[in-house]
Amino acid sequence: MNIPNRLTLSRIFLIPIFIILLTVPFNWGEWNIGETVLPVSHFVAALLFIIAAATDWIDGYYARKYNLVTNLGKFLDPLADKLLVAAALILLVELGLAPGWIAIIIISREFAVTGLRLVAAGEGIVLAAGSMGKLKTATQMIAIAVLLLHNFPFSYLGFPFGTVMLYVSLVFTIASGYEYFVKNWHVMGGSK
Repeated sequence: MNIPNRLTLSRIFLIPIFIILLTVPFNWGEWNIGETVLPVSHFVAALLFIIAAATDWIDGYYARKYNLVTNLGKFLDPLADKLLVAAALILLVELGLAPGWIAIIIISREFAVTGLRLVAAGEGIVLAAGSMGKLKTATQMIAIAVLLLHNFPFSYLGFPFGTVMLYVSLVFTIASGYEYFVKNWHVMGGSK
């Protein structure tokens, strides 16, 4: 259990706290930002989400720099990302901050890729995330963070940056899923 894997586990352990912040009706007040009302609990949840998302970059950087890449890390890191993103998207839909159909497509892609990874693991093959998948994750994290902040600071400009980034992440989600399956389809053909 090296430091990058511990960081990945910390990301998983932050998810229930993040969920509680968005679902329990804390009465911490709210901030009026232009025409946007940002509950303080949403702000705190967004900060927690950003910290959790940052651990994704930090653990990957640390693992590569100090040659601490493990099969456990290759499996656990994308799983932690998927859990964090799925939880956030479901809560954004519940809060009325994201369309449900986009959440369904993104989460379905994550389940499909995880299924392919499990088939590969059964064959003794570990499938690491590619560069398109990393770009997908980055755009998802940015979109979710801005939506959790109710589009702050872009709400001052009247520009729906969070929504635009969600659509951008949807495009990368579909493209990276397609690329992942095309590149690794041989795993399905060779499975028992």
